[in-house]
Amino acid sequence: MAAARPVFYVSDGTGITAETIGHSLLTQFSGIEFETRRIAFVDSVEKAEAAIAEIRRAGEQAGCRPVVVNTVVDPDLNILLAESGALMLDVFAPFISPLEQELGLRRESRVGHAHGMVDFKAYEARINATNYALTHDDGMDIHYDDADVILVGVSRSGKTPTCLYMALHYGVKAANYPLTEEDLEGRELPRRLRAHRRKLFGLTIDPERLQQIRNERRPNSRYATLETCRAEVVQAEALFRQENIPVLSTTHTSIEEIAGKVLAHQGIHRHMF
Repeated sequence: MAAARPVFYVSDGTGITAETIGHSLLTQFSGIEFETRRIAFVDSVEKAEAAIAEIRRAGEQAGCRPVVVNTVVDPDLNILLAESGALMLDVFAPFISPLEQELGLRRESRVGHAHGMVDFKAYEARINATNYALTHDDGMDIHYDDADVILVGVSRSGKTPTCLYMALHYGVKAANYPLTEEDLEGRELPRRLRAHRRKLFGLTIDPERLQQIRNERRPNSRYATLETCRAEVVQAEALFRQENIPVLSTTHTSIEEIAGKVLAHQGIHRHMF
């Protein structure tokens, strides 16, 4: 069996941008196994040299050339990183020259410069939205007047991570409500949700995948049996159809894609912070 191709997300900051773009690129290539690693805060020669050593070592162990998705802004550090022998994918390179020509300005290649651009209003919105998501998780608080969206679905269908992602990245106040056995047997929308119907969005999942997830949390329980998972998913999907609630399967969908589709469908147009 061939070794996984090593891929590094290298940045002078957190590496989130490099990882997000790199992940999107890698998903375009099926049939290849990748082993991804993030190397963040590479903002000095010493850290660049340490990164080079790690990249080279991974390439030698895998027996193939590593790939580096890079958002380091210092050109000298980029030249140094290229000595790793990896395929270097500079995220900024294709855009800098056209922007310089259009704006009539030369770039300022200052390490970490972008991280000084703090929008405190946006930061506060993210904190407030995150607190909202946590207090309105799993039906703990059912007062949804301030919610931008309410995710509904059976337990472990992906509601919580999606709510937190929307809060952290978009400042969206997202609540989630777990459909209980009692709710599903009632075969109608729970009373506490009826006044907020326009905010509802359903999440579903393949029963086999749901069983795997639940079995990790509560092994050998009735909650985790395939029979229970199938019954709950069937009932939840029937409820969504009956109440005309938009629904998305999370089985093979990333959190980023789930969030994007939910926001687009609900008409919530917020830029990523």
